Formats: sequence, structure tokens, C-alpha cells
Amino acid sequence: MTTALHSIAFKAQSHPRHRFQNVYGLLHSDLLYQSWGQLNKQSASGIDGISVSDYQVGLSENIQRLGRDLKQKCYRASAIKRVFIPKANGKQRPLGLPTVEDKIVQQSVSQILLSIWEQDFLPNSYGYRPNKSAHQAVHSLGLNLQFQGYGYIVEADIKGFFDNMDHDWLLQMLSQRIDDKPLLTLISQWLKARIKAPDGVFSKPTSGTPQGGVISPILANIYLHYVLDLWFEKKVKPRMQGRAMLIRYADDFVVAFQLREDAERFYRVLPKRLNKFGLSVAPEKTHLKRFSRFHPGRKRNFQFLGFEFYWGRDVNNKPRLRRRTASKKQKSTMNGLYHWIKFQRSKPLKDWIPRLKRKLIGFRNYFGLPDNSRSLSRVYSHVLHSLYKWLNRRSQRKSYNWDGFKVMLKYFQINPLRVSKRRVLVDWY
Repeated sequence: MTTALHSIAFKAQSHPRHRFQNVYGLLHSDLLYQSWGQLNKQSASGIDGISVSDYQVGLSENIQRLGRDLKQKCYRASAIKRVFIPKANGKQRPLGLPTVEDKIVQQSVSQILLSIWEQDFLPNSYGYRPNKSAHQAVHSLGLNLQFQGYGYIVEADIKGFFDNMDHDWLLQMLSQRIDDKPLLTLISQWLKARIKAPDGVFSKPTSGTPQGGVISPILANIYLHYVLDLWFEKKVKPRMQGRAMLIRYADDFVVAFQLREDAERFYRVLPKRLNKFGLSVAPEKTHLKRFSRFHPGRKRNFQFLGFEFYWGRDVNNKPRLRRRTASKKQKSTMNGLYHWIKFQRSKPLKDWIPRLKRKLIGFRNYFGLPDNSRSLSRVYSHVLHSLYKWLNRRSQRKSYNWDGFKVMLKYFQINPLRVSKRRVLVDWY
């Protein structure tokens, strides 16, 4: 972080009501160079077809020119390239791909906004923040449910959150801390930028911010900071008769209550609160559930960030909160690996087995938490059987017996998946 951003962060922390002026002036070549270094160099190109490697050829001249355009206020946001990626449930997720120059400027503005709002965000918000992670959210939720006596859960899903954020409300929220019209105008350009669909048709959005945009995560956090976090902390909790807790990771959140009356009241009010800001809950994914150590069993469960939480019993027959990979996520992962292996089987092993190893390590790094060893074992066993099956169907002649197959696994270091033992700091609510 540059000295200027450090100063902004200190001012934001020491003066909670301060509105920052002339932060647009920070968008000079030094910050743009820093933002360039933080970009994902493997990201796809935008609507202009210029890739990161293409832009890097004349990087110094390009950054200097971009800095001059921003200083003279003649920079204009480009249209967004819309692409679709498949989801686990068979649907498609829309992504918006900005141009490389838009990504650089968005990254710079994201750093400015984060320097300000990181001082305001509450501890129960875990998504897209420095030194915060999904694992921390999962651990914090688990420990609070285990030891703090919560008995009811409201699990909610915001329907199409990134597509339905209200632009006017978002700009009003940004104005709570920013008194700089050029910067707000710049953000408004990105919000209202035209979107080019895969069929070539252009459309102009009236709400939302494209997933895939560099600035979208911090804008989403700011939006839900005012819509959910502050509202729950300042308005909801003081009216509760018992304990209440909200834990949020981006637009995924879970609310726990000690008393049923409090949970029912929140469950009724939540849709009205979201509707006020152009949002709505997905009825099929929003539930009020009894979730207590006094009612154990895997049928009484809920899901959060890909994990399924349920009550079981430990070796001393005492109630213990358990977590495992959510069944849909587990099934989609295993199916995906099966078909990927089937598609790759005819290629040389050195070209794709290391990639398979990285996929397994990625699954282990996220889902390899205590209590979830059975899930890791099932995925590993499924991959071994899929490998053995398809490698032996590359031709009419069998390629491996089990002894040779084990030698191949040892050569590529495809080892069994083990749970992680590292400790994670959590917050108590």
C-alpha cells in the first residue's frame, strides 16, 4: 500500500464520519503501475481483444498515456464482454470481462475504496477482504454454534445479487464516505457500461455490476455493509430477546438465533429489507430451521460456503457440531473429475496428470478441514478408479495392472488427500 493509501486508511479509522475529497487525484501512473502488478496476468481479454501480454509489450507508454487520460478526465470506460460459464446445478453464470485498461483503473479505485471502507467493515464480513478468508468464516460459524447456545438458523440466498444492485442506492452509499464527484462519475461509468452478449447484441444495464469486474467485489461488500451488516448490528440485534449472530461471505450469509421468536421475526422482515434496496430472496433456498444440539442428526443440516453443517456425537457421546462437503458440491466435483479424466486419457500422461494433481490439491486445500476426512477419501478413491478405468480403455490392450498403476501414481506423486491441521483465528459473537 502506498503512503497516500496508508494516510487515507488512518484518516478513515480515526474520523468515522469524514468524507474524502480529491481522491480522484490519486489515479496517477504510480498507483496504476502498482495496480498492474496486482492483476491476474492469465485473465481473458475484453471486448477490444487486447490481452495482458499484448498490453505489456508497450507497458510504460500505455500506463503513462492512461495516467494522462485520467488526469485530463478524458478516460472513458469500454463496453463489457459477456461470457457464460457452467455452474454445478446445470445453469450458467454470467461473467463480464472488462478491457485491460479498465481492469487497471478499476484495481486502482478498488484500492482507494478498500483503504476507506476496510476501517468501517464489521468483523462478521469475511469476503474479499485482506487477512479474511472463507475458512475463517466457516470456523467462526462452527465454533459459535458449538459453544454459544444458538438454536435456530436462517439460511438465505439473495437472488441474482450482482445483477440487481441498485445503482442509485450504491452511489448514495459511496457518498457516505466520498465527496469527490469525478471519482463517483468514474464508478458510474463502469456501472452503466454497455454489455456485449455472445450473439453480438449490446445492452445497457439499469442495475447490477458485472461479475468478473475487478471493482465488483468491493462494491458488493459496500452495498451489503449498509443493507445487511449495519442494519443487523444497529437495528436487529438490539430488538432481539436472545443472542443473534450474522456471518457473511460476500453475498452468502447465515444468521443464527437463540430464540425461535427472534428467528421468526427476522425471517419475516428480511425480504422487506432486501426489497427496499432492489434485492429479493430466492424462496427455494431461504429457510428457517431448528438447529440445536438437542436435536442432532444429519437430516437437520444447513449449507454455507460449500460445507454442510450438522450435529453429531463425539467419542464421549456428547453433541458435537460436524461439517462435511455439501452433497451437491461433492457430487459435481466427482462427476467433473470423471469426465475430465475421460476426455484427457488419450493424451500423454506428462501433459495432464500434473494438472489432475493440482485439481486434487485445490480440493484438499479448501475442503480438507477436520471432520471432513471421509469426503477427501471418497474423492481420492473415485479419482483412482476413474484413472484406472479410462487409462485401460485407451486401446484394446490393457495399459496397467494395479501394481503398475501404483508405480505410475508414485512417479507423479498422486498421494492420498489428508485433512489440514493448521489453526485458524476466529471471531466470537
